[in-house]
Amino acid sequence: MKDQVEPHVTADGRRIGGVLMDLRGITLRFGGVEAIKNISFDIREGEIRAIIGPNGAGKSSMLNVISGFYHPQDGEVWFRGAKRPAMKPFQVARLGIARTFQNIALFDGMSVLDNIMTGRLTHMKTGLLSQMVWAGPAAREEAENRAVVERIIDFLEIQAIRKTPVGRLPYGLKKRVELARALAAEPKLLLLDEPMAGMNVEEKEDMSRFILDVNDEFGTTIALIEHDMGVVMDLSDRVVVMDYGRKIGDGTPAEIRANQEVIDAYLGVAHD
Repeated sequence: MKDQVEPHVTADGRRIGGVLMDLRGITLRFGGVEAIKNISFDIREGEIRAIIGPNGAGKSSMLNVISGFYHPQDGEVWFRGAKRPAMKPFQVARLGIARTFQNIALFDGMSVLDNIMTGRLTHMKTGLLSQMVWAGPAAREEAENRAVVERIIDFLEIQAIRKTPVGRLPYGLKKRVELARALAAEPKLLLLDEPMAGMNVEEKEDMSRFILDVNDEFGTTIALIEHDMGVVMDLSDRVVVMDYGRKIGDGTPAEIRANQEVIDAYLGVAHD
């Protein structure tokens, strides 16, 4: 296998490019507790990058640093070749970073279509007055945003529920709608926080297929947190492993399977 650090084409024809995001010496403290301890790793353009580890390892905290919800006390976040200053989440979203959440964060009383449309907020340029009148530029912008959302609805095969209030949907479909809303932002980097959590086998297979399709057809770089090791090893190009806020492994799925420290801390399988 070619060195994952160099730009290359994977066996299935996907192109992995240069560094999109570089996390350098990230340390995050809550009072006297260090949730993340001097961790560095990068995310390369076009890849699927997994972040794994036991509960309490600091994975979600790291995703919150990437998305701007948390600001580390030490370290630097670089995105697309530039050092990123401390930003609020909406500012990070405007840079081209979108995410889903471990606990579904949708508007239950709104339709699937309207929920997904909220993902277009960062692309809306017309002012409030123009939107209220809904004419000229505002009407054209609405039509353009609606067209993007309709393509995503078709892509994720949720046409039949597009007008259904989200609160009436089963759990697996809610997760798919949340993915759709994140995709509506047309992100350069998509963050998925436990996208398979709580799903049955069939739902996991569907979500895995959609994640691969998003990466392949849209060219979207993906970083995901996931506890299902079968999913992680099947989907990921590279895996970083955290334990008690430290990085204990970083490499291809094959390298992670063979890493004794990772086996002892997390995988829990015999090592020859």
